Amino acid sequence: MLGQLSDAGNTVTLANYLRLLETAFLVIGLELFSRGQARKRGSSPTLILWNNALVNALSSRGHAEAVQDAALWGRLLENAVGAHLLNGLTGPEWRITYWRDGPAEVDFVVSHGTRDFAVEVRSGRHSRLSGLDSFRRRYPKWVTILIGSDGIPLSECFSREPAAWFR
Repeated sequence: MLGQLSDAGNTVTLANYLRLLETAFLVIGLELFSRGQARKRGSSPTLILWNNALVNALSSRGHAEAVQDAALWGRLLENAVGAHLLNGLTGPEWRITYWRDGPAEVDFVVSHGTRDFAVEVRSGRHSRLSGLDSFRRRYPKWVTILIGSDGIPLSECFSREPAAWFR
């Protein structure tokens, strides 16, 4: 959206709209993880809808079609896991962000007190974990969690409270 808007003040307008959508519990913009505040300020948020029904309500694709489209299925799963985390990890003691360094990305960074976790969601389409591997090299002491293919099964993830994974 921001790339199509060139007038002064549009960034502020979009930020205000995002805050309104957040207060209505429709969508949230996850900030880029950073130890310092300056880097977060210049980054675009990753948008997560609080309920995947909002993602699918206007879609003309059914479940079978969505599964066949690797990019769409990956986004749906990532949003579903993100919404599950956001709905279950409430309160000021929890912080959920995302991490990116160039092309390397980790879907979610969950911080709870002095404990930090990197969470990657896998839809079964990709075998590479370059983002998670890059993150591990940068933060070797952090716990990493893989959800989906080759990790915690999605059915198990959604059947438990998210806090159970971050103890």
